[in-house]
Amino acid sequence: MIQQRANFDWMLKELYSGVPGIHMIVVLSSDGLRLARYAGDPDAADRVAAACAGLQSLAGAVAQEIPSTDGDMNLVVIEMEGGYFYLMAAGANAYLAVLADVRCEPGRMSGMMRDLVVRIGAHLTSPPRRDGHSV
Repeated sequence: MIQQRANFDWMLKELYSGVPGIHMIVVLSSDGLRLARYAGDPDAADRVAAACAGLQSLAGAVAQEIPSTDGDMNLVVIEMEGGYFYLMAAGANAYLAVLADVRCEPGRMSGMMRDLVVRIGAHLTSPPRRDGHSV
């Protein structure tokens, strides 16, 4: 289970401060529950987390169609008019999502996200839940 949010605030802040243009960082479980966030509106972070559950499932289904892969989703980048959305696997049943504007350089962002996941990935896990409770 992810530790207290306060324990990760400084690491999420480091990502936020390290790449210009970030609007919101969300850590979520694979079923779309927001575990932590930095910046942005809490309600918007909940909506992003819920949407990410579907996106990571879709990306995983597509990845299974690629021969010689394990079918796991590593990184999804969506370029939109005015910005980017990033979703990265960040541990067992956990993901790191970032919304950023056009000032953000995609290569730098994905590199910084990978660095963060490597540093705290073991702590960014969310055990599977059944009936709303951890199993």
